[in-house]
Amino acid sequence: MFNLTEIQLVLTNPTGLHARPASQFVQTASKFKSKVKILSGGKQVDAKSILGVMTMGLRSGAAFTVTADGEDEAECLAALAALVESKFGEG
Repeated sequence: MFNLTEIQLVLTNPTGLHARPASQFVQTASKFKSKVKILSGGKQVDAKSILGVMTMGLRSGAAFTVTADGEDEAECLAALAALVESKFGEG
């Protein structure tokens, strides 16, 4: 865990991290070998768990931290950041 990388993201899509965006987030995180976590409001969940991501209840405007630990952590975080910045295709 010494090479842990983290980024700060803000949800800008209108609906936050509800079912479809949460599913996209989990699917994207799952493409990578790294361990990926979401941290917000004192809670931490596995970003590859749809139930975990949904229980975070992140709404539009919410800031959160994503950490990745593994051989492809930089690529993983770049892909997740791009997904969030694209507003999950919600315009």
